[in-house]
Amino acid sequence: MKNPSEIKKYTNTLSILFAEDHEELRVNTSNILKSIFKTVDTCSDGQEAFNQYLRYKKENNAGYDIVLTDIEMPKMDGIELTENIYKENPEQAIIVLSAYDDTHYLLKLINLGVEQFIKKPIDYQELLGSFLNVSKKIHTTKVLIPQNKEIHLSQNISYIKDSKSIKNDGESVYLTKFEIVFLELLSHKMGKIYSNEEIVSHFNALNEIIDGSNIRKLVSKLRKKLPENSLESIYGIGYKLIPYVAKEDT
Repeated sequence: MKNPSEIKKYTNTLSILFAEDHEELRVNTSNILKSIFKTVDTCSDGQEAFNQYLRYKKENNAGYDIVLTDIEMPKMDGIELTENIYKENPEQAIIVLSAYDDTHYLLKLINLGVEQFIKKPIDYQELLGSFLNVSKKIHTTKVLIPQNKEIHLSQNISYIKDSKSIKNDGESVYLTKFEIVFLELLSHKMGKIYSNEEIVSHFNALNEIIDGSNIRKLVSKLRKKLPENSLESIYGIGYKLIPYVAKEDT
């Protein structure tokens, strides 16, 4: 069972926008959110949620830390809401509630970069676990990336965005041109799954030619230079880069 005090260590300074058209679910869930987040705003449809997102961004010069949204809503559904929010902020952390278990239906949201999915009816322990994972990632990103453009992939190995290089205990790791291009794409939005089509398009934009089989070979060779489990492949979908989060002493 998730310990609320452990979760609150990461969430008590964060803001969240919750979009859900079912009133009872919205009220019950928002009461839980208010117990662990600093700022909680709720909306009953997608259009209202997007308008509220824009207002918050204008007032705070930044989006919410987390957006929690249902898929099926009036006026604007969760997919369109997600697309519109990502146009405003490609780095936005979004968790989606869905009554659906159709991989093809959710693939578009996965490719957009949605953090996690929670199936309805909501398992609140699962939801709290999602908040813990996402809020830890937010804290890691806020601490590590804005200051020195460094993405930690393990205790000793980091990807340096400015120089497009890998450092292992401060020593540079040799990267081929294709490996550099590939890491540059995956590090643009940490945790986002990049499909083969997006990878090919990225290489083509740089006048470089690559296909599906060459991507697999590229990934295989690059994994030998990276920490275990830092470069994840999702079968039939694509690849993502996973930042290192230090484990706390217990």
